[in-house]
Amino acid sequence: MSFSIQQLDVNGAEVKLLTAGSGDPVVIFHGAGTFSGFDAALALADKYRVIVPYHPGWGMSGDAPWLNSLHDYVVHYLDLFDQLGLNKVRLIGFSMGGWLASKFAIEHSHRLHKLVLVAPAGLDVDAHSMVDFSKLTPPEIFARLTADPSILAKHIPMPPPDSWVKLREREGGNFGRMLAAGHPDLTLRRFLHRISVPTLLQWGDKDAILPIGQQAAWASLIPGCTTKTYPGAGHLLFEERADAVRDAGEFLA
Repeated sequence: MSFSIQQLDVNGAEVKLLTAGSGDPVVIFHGAGTFSGFDAALALADKYRVIVPYHPGWGMSGDAPWLNSLHDYVVHYLDLFDQLGLNKVRLIGFSMGGWLASKFAIEHSHRLHKLVLVAPAGLDVDAHSMVDFSKLTPPEIFARLTADPSILAKHIPMPPPDSWVKLREREGGNFGRMLAAGHPDLTLRRFLHRISVPTLLQWGDKDAILPIGQQAAWASLIPGCTTKTYPGAGHLLFEERADAVRDAGEFLA
């Protein structure tokens, strides 16, 4: 099975999204980089209609400079869901996409059946802060993404062509904009209690981007949150652990 590509105009933003499978819709909000692709999530397409939109400014989607904050992206996704006729979905968010998914759930839990957050960004947790990307070179960032370097290596062409590098710079620049607009997100601690759908929080205990020490803080703030930890796994959890994908699918059922 492979993904099909669909193009939409969402309130002026050119959006490409990947789809596979059939059944109840599962939407995936990707993280700050898309270079590793989303094939690991194809296992979910055995049971669900999997939808992976590229955020405006990322991957195959066009730029949308009028989206200046993560909250702007929440409204963008309300428009996208309405356009696709998705009244309620199961939502998975990775890293930056987990931050976005949590903000969506805070304001619009009525549009969700269930929520899975995979090492979400957004909180500031004493002694367990997200890595400071401004102090790392691109190779140093890539080295922190997986506990097993061989998993990441297959996604990085060597030597990387200029077009590949430019895509990474574009995504990194847009991620920097999101961070500058409000990270850490001081509203999360105040409002995560408003997430009123069953939520699974997944984390690799070797995550070198968002330390496992953050998991307890998230779990304490989301009512009834279920946690799952994956020994030996890093930040790109679905790429590293097929059982994490399986656990997410079973939780969303």
